[in-house]
Amino acid sequence: MIRLFVNGEAREFEKEATVAGLLEKLGTSPERVAIELNLQVLDKQEYARTLLKDGDRLEIISFVGGG
Repeated sequence: MIRLFVNGEAREFEKEATVAGLLEKLGTSPERVAIELNLQVLDKQEYARTLLKDGDRLEIISFVGGG
């Protein structure tokens, strides 16, 4: 297990998780969010290739439509 900090909250996940896998586990659509990993904004094309490590800090920012 690895411990990740997601939006400031400590959570445990299985090892070898990717950003895309994490979003799937959280039930979050990758098209509707922006991800900051350890203070760096990730390009959406990197979500499937970016492996998460113990102690990583993620901020998941959701886009909300309105008018």
